[in-house]
Amino acid sequence: MVFYPYRSLVVYGGENIISLFISEDSGPEDLEAIAFAVHSLIGLPTTIRSLKRKGLRIEKGEVLDRDYTGPVLEEVLKTNKVAHEVPTEGVYRGKHVVVAPICSKSGKVIAALGIVDLLATIDIPSVFKEYTSVLEEVEDAKK
Repeated sequence: MVFYPYRSLVVYGGENIISLFISEDSGPEDLEAIAFAVHSLIGLPTTIRSLKRKGLRIEKGEVLDRDYTGPVLEEVLKTNKVAHEVPTEGVYRGKHVVVAPICSKSGKVIAALGIVDLLATIDIPSVFKEYTSVLEEVEDAKK
């Protein structure tokens, strides 16, 4: 097997297999595919960085920063634990964020991925209370 890390191509048994490889040394170009996949799914501001290099900040489908880090990303890289916080500094100061570690098979943190956490700003009990009353009104109207 021959591995070409910069082309993300593995030649195995004569077959070309496209793969994605990240490590604690991955830079923004290596992390971009993961960040855009998450950003495309949820549509929220997304950040990512590896343990040893800064990464990306994506909003509204565009990379806004290719040399990005933030205080919660840094914390998660140190603790290897998911963090739900409101940073007191940085680009997302005062906004709820959630950041998760990306770990190797052995459990060592190699990167951190974060999003702005809109769910933290929603009063879930009141939303469901309203939803229940709307359903009751619809059911009563059917009678």
